[in-house]
Amino acid sequence: MADISKTPFKVQGFVCTNDRHGESKSCADGDSNELRSLLKKRLKENHLWGGAARVSTSGCLGLCSQGPNIVLFPEGKLFSHVTLADADLIMSEIKKKAHS
Repeated sequence: MADISKTPFKVQGFVCTNDRHGESKSCADGDSNELRSLLKKRLKENHLWGGAARVSTSGCLGLCSQGPNIVLFPEGKLFSHVTLADADLIMSEIKKKAHS
């Protein structure tokens, strides 16, 4: 039987990196892999990585036409149409929750 426990992170971001290889719009079309890497780098620079916060890869979040998409838990905040320029906004949200 699976063990069930609370996540060790105050905030966890999931960045959709789903790639439909041109068959239809997907989050990977909008630099979502680069955005995930940038957010991970910023978490490490802010000493939040692995402790209070985490950013992970996600498969499809079901909103491909609005992608790239990122969801932050436990709040369930959804960011759509995300670009690399939005990294500061997303980091601000992560920091607020990580320091609460």
